[in-house]
Amino acid sequence: MSAADLTQLEFDQQHLWHPYTNVAKPGPTFVVKESEGVHITLDDGTRLIDAMSSWWCMMHGHKNPAITSAIHAQLDRLPHVMFGGLTHDPAIDLGRKLLDTTPDSLTRIFYCDSGSVSVEVAMKMAVQYQHAIGQPGRKAFATIRSGYHGDTWKAMSVCDPDTGMHHLFQGALSVQHFVSRPPIRIGEDWIDDPAQNGLAELRGALEANAGEIAGFILEPVVQGTGGMYFYHPEYLNHARAICDELGILLIFDEIATGFGRTGALFATDLCAIEPDIICLGKGLTGGHISFACTITNDRVATGVGNGNPGIFMHGPTYMANPLACAAAKASLDLLTAQDWRSKVSAIDEQMQAELAPARDLPNVADVRVLGAIGVIEMTHTVSADEAHARAHQMGVFLRPFGKNIYTMPPFITSPDQLSQITAGMLRLAREL
Repeated sequence: MSAADLTQLEFDQQHLWHPYTNVAKPGPTFVVKESEGVHITLDDGTRLIDAMSSWWCMMHGHKNPAITSAIHAQLDRLPHVMFGGLTHDPAIDLGRKLLDTTPDSLTRIFYCDSGSVSVEVAMKMAVQYQHAIGQPGRKAFATIRSGYHGDTWKAMSVCDPDTGMHHLFQGALSVQHFVSRPPIRIGEDWIDDPAQNGLAELRGALEANAGEIAGFILEPVVQGTGGMYFYHPEYLNHARAICDELGILLIFDEIATGFGRTGALFATDLCAIEPDIICLGKGLTGGHISFACTITNDRVATGVGNGNPGIFMHGPTYMANPLACAAAKASLDLLTAQDWRSKVSAIDEQMQAELAPARDLPNVADVRVLGAIGVIEMTHTVSADEAHARAHQMGVFLRPFGKNIYTMPPFITSPDQLSQITAGMLRLAREL
């Protein structure tokens, strides 16, 4: 049978390679025809609540009219132009909005294509800064275990090498320095003893390897794909002090959690410090078009500029794409114009109450909620394909990974829609 004779789904299964998928056993796949608000609509007319915010980015819902209008208007004026030696209003206007929204000390914005690329940029920035200030031996990175920073090459090297998705590439990737994830969870009492709060191990690793470490990169407070683990923000305050003492840059990867997902706009609202570099993506455009940015402070930016060769050695073809800049500006305007904190707080409270019964189920290891993130951690690995198919029957799109049945719903999710999501999660926890 030729490709032209195949149905859409048959062609997909025989020729398109999906993320984290075995092409010989692709698992259940549904054809989406349209989306709006919290719903995606399949080709057979079935409507599913997108409990994943389409991999955590669709915080204002699908096809948001303010964002789509901004993209349409920009498309008629300037779809794209290179950013080398040129600039445009969408990039400048978005930059102004970002500086109004992000931590005060971060003043230099580098636009990127995607979250993984923003991590690559941050790591290159740290290495080039260290080289510029006379520390050319500092080329490695430290990070905490169970982290995830993307699927591109350098980003994979700071994902957990044993329990993460990229252990297959050990030996091919750069060898980095890993310490245990912070042991004290958010909501627990902080313990000042460095032997119990993880800081003794962190200090030991950073001091022993300070001459080769350019930066310490971590997902602040919430680890995403590495296990949906929430830890105490006080760890960040002490990590900042240790990094400053040893001349190591502190990098926050807030791609998954920035822009209010945790109930705080950024992790800096939960602690007393700010990083040297922050990586942002996913919700930056409200999920409507791929885009990201890496933002740093004047010290790092001017340090790179005063070194050799002076220019920062990175320049994506689609850097500062005007369509993406327009979408991002519209998304941030939407976020800051509304009482998003109350919305996320209400989602948090409802999930706390409705997921609580899962704690009594025999195969449940933990239930945790923070902002618009809800997790049921099982004692065993959950089949994403099985869960995907069953959730479809319940009118919800859920896609667990590892031991975690989780949701990151759009901020616009209504109480009734959220109850449908939590009911689906509970059913999966009982049946899988």
